[in-house]
Amino acid sequence: MAFSPEAALRSIQEFDINDLDVDNIGGWPLAVKIAVWLIVLVGVVTLGYMYHIKGMQEQLKGHEGKEAELKVQYEQKAFRAANLDAYKKQMEVMEDSFGALVSQLPSDTEVPGLLEDITNKGMVNGLEFKSIRLGTEQTREFYVELPIFIEASGQYHDLGAFVSGMAGIPRIVTLHDFRIQQDANSFLQSKSASGVLSLTIQAKTYRYKDQEA
Repeated sequence: MAFSPEAALRSIQEFDINDLDVDNIGGWPLAVKIAVWLIVLVGVVTLGYMYHIKGMQEQLKGHEGKEAELKVQYEQKAFRAANLDAYKKQMEVMEDSFGALVSQLPSDTEVPGLLEDITNKGMVNGLEFKSIRLGTEQTREFYVELPIFIEASGQYHDLGAFVSGMAGIPRIVTLHDFRIQQDANSFLQSKSASGVLSLTIQAKTYRYKDQEA
């Protein structure tokens, strides 16, 4: 018998759910069967999407995000690989520069020579030294720092020449905490009508920590 929409609609309108016999599903009206099949199909598709397809989509998004991250890492590594020779040359230059700097760091046995260089630099510039004394060594992460406290007197321009000349010492020496004031008790005061100034300054020299015994 051919399926008639009008007959199916009439069948649904006349249908009473209480007339359904679960043990005789085959005897249900065709329209009811189709409606039940559609409900079951929609339910299966919905559950399949929620518990399977949706999870796969979330995994796909996660993989897509990781893919983008891996692309960035690949580009960075490819750039480094392409510039490997340049990096090696830069490393060689840095090692040479580091070696040159380390060679300027005095060892314990060279400190007297450094003090002599400082004294000569002051005498050349006409300074009168009151004292040059060593402080206590300070150990840092990669080097050992030795403070040297200097007190000297001289004319203003002589003091300036001495401070500038310290840069020409062949060892690494940095200057800190300097103070200049009028010195009325210096021997040089009697030699000049101009006022003699007193200079107090802290110099620091360094040695490489690996040189320690």
